[in-house]
Amino acid sequence: MTVAAPNPLQLDTAYGVCRHVARASAKNFYYGFMLLPRRKRNALSAVYAFMRHADDICDAPGMDVAERRRTLYTWLESYHRVVEGAASDDPVFLALRDTQQQFGIPLALLDQLVRGTGMDLHDPAQADPASPPQPLVAYRTFEELYEYCYHVASVVGLVCIRIFGYRDRGAEPLAEHVGIAFQLTNILRDIKEDAEMGRIYIPDEELRYFGVTPAELAGGSDLERLRPLLEMQAQRAREFYAAAGHLLPLIDGDAQPALAVLVEIYSRLLQRIEQRNYDVYSERVRLSTWEKVGVLCREWMRRFT
Repeated sequence: MTVAAPNPLQLDTAYGVCRHVARASAKNFYYGFMLLPRRKRNALSAVYAFMRHADDICDAPGMDVAERRRTLYTWLESYHRVVEGAASDDPVFLALRDTQQQFGIPLALLDQLVRGTGMDLHDPAQADPASPPQPLVAYRTFEELYEYCYHVASVVGLVCIRIFGYRDRGAEPLAEHVGIAFQLTNILRDIKEDAEMGRIYIPDEELRYFGVTPAELAGGSDLERLRPLLEMQAQRAREFYAAAGHLLPLIDGDAQPALAVLVEIYSRLLQRIEQRNYDVYSERVRLSTWEKVGVLCREWMRRFT
């Protein structure tokens, strides 16, 4: 049975919840959202809130990996039922279904987003379950890592450009590569934090090539020894960032400032890592709020004055 669509007040409330989630959690992405027209800003907020909930399930305390995986896919099945017309009082589901309908976002892309989140659900081998997790190299080769980055980041880009608007199919592989660039930047920045959770995303074949053990990478005590490996990761990210300049003119003009802000913020993160000689261990590399506001304001003035 087809359920009546939510009324405008319900939708406004649902999108308001999603905007709140994005403001609270999207530390870098929300600065790009702010330059979008309201309709597109709402849509991206709905997508972000959906992604955020998937991440929260995967990180939920008090559940083992198998239970988290079951919960994640049960939740995704619930969204499928909403898409098929089932009633729901979940504001994220209501807003996302409306976004899907407005912007023609394939359900398969949202499924891939959730599948990518689930790729982190694995148990590191532990001799003592009570001890801190030992770092596990998650991927053997860059090709395997690329597949992970595609699901957790490139698919986000493919969803975003449907909201941004584009007509040239050449935008799709470019959005894929920009997503890879963002995720490689995150991986480089978060080496210490990921290792503390038992995960290493630098491919095993590259660790072996540079003669670096997972424990050495996790500890970061000999930065001189690690630097050539980390430089290689940064250079690879730079090569993928080159796609952004080709992607910008292919999306609708009212969305170009938002994408430009996102690319600038993530590029600056990578630049900051390089300026610190790849010390991602002594403190988390980040841009200040004022730096990000400055990027936003400069882009606003360049585009709208």
